[in-house]
Amino acid sequence: MAGLQPPPHFGHVSFDSYVPDPYYVSQSAAVAAARAFVEASAPPVKRRLFRKATPPEARPGIYFDGGFGVGKTHLLASVWHAAPAPKAFGTFVTYTHLVGALGFAGAVEALSDRTLVCIDEFELDDPGDTVLMSSLLMALTQRGVRLAATSNTLPDALGEGRFAAEDFLREIQGLSAHFDVLRIEGVDYRHRGVPRAPRPRPVEEVLAAAQTPGATLDRFDDVVSHLAQVHPSRYAQLIAGTALVAWTDVRQLTDQSEALRFVVLVDRLYDNDVPVVASGESVGHIFAPDMLKGGYRKKYFRALSRLAALAEAKA
Repeated sequence: MAGLQPPPHFGHVSFDSYVPDPYYVSQSAAVAAARAFVEASAPPVKRRLFRKATPPEARPGIYFDGGFGVGKTHLLASVWHAAPAPKAFGTFVTYTHLVGALGFAGAVEALSDRTLVCIDEFELDDPGDTVLMSSLLMALTQRGVRLAATSNTLPDALGEGRFAAEDFLREIQGLSAHFDVLRIEGVDYRHRGVPRAPRPRPVEEVLAAAQTPGATLDRFDDVVSHLAQVHPSRYAQLIAGTALVAWTDVRQLTDQSEALRFVVLVDRLYDNDVPVVASGESVGHIFAPDMLKGGYRKKYFRALSRLAALAEAKA
């Protein structure tokens, strides 16, 4: 429970540090709405005899809807930082793991004293987990807990008038009336002006980068094999204290299980701002083309965006 807070990458963000793209007014509007959501969750002021009429009570949930790299997690973490304590922040998977560890009733009890629960990367590709999370959030709203969430829209769905919100509101069913949806349009800020995938490095550069204090050096296949021996919930501990990861002989992943485990590793590397230096196949082509058309494509696209950002950090 003590770890339910934004990861280091978002440990000090705020509404003021969010830089809206001037070409997309929805980004500035989202910041204003997020600020209002936090203000609505503040403890009520002492009652006065003469005061302005109280505005209608805001919905207890807010949902940031948009594509990759428009700043949804930045805004979610900013909401968390600005909200009164006690509060909780975690990914969708974090909360499913919490239920697995404490049981459903135990998780509800542990979270019910929070003023706010933030859920990043709400996943809609597993019906069982979606129903579980919907039930958990419903139980929390009944106890007065406010909610904030994000999930991703595929890049090729942008501009079609249909973001992830339709899927999100349908899957959470009875909870949909509790959420205000903030649609955020824009391009991936991580790669503004850098449209190409990072180039693979010569082996000599990878070996030189691996001399950085705190760096690791592994063959890519060894990394993939080791991930199968460690539960994904422990990947954060796996990279704890790592300053840089260096991989040689990167290849394209064609096995779904290997690819999904790798996605979790990329998320944890990104959370902790760990740069990546790699030789072999470009990290921009690390997932087989058919995977980018399948049921887990949202996860793969997010991982590609984040992995490219980590590789560019050492370009």
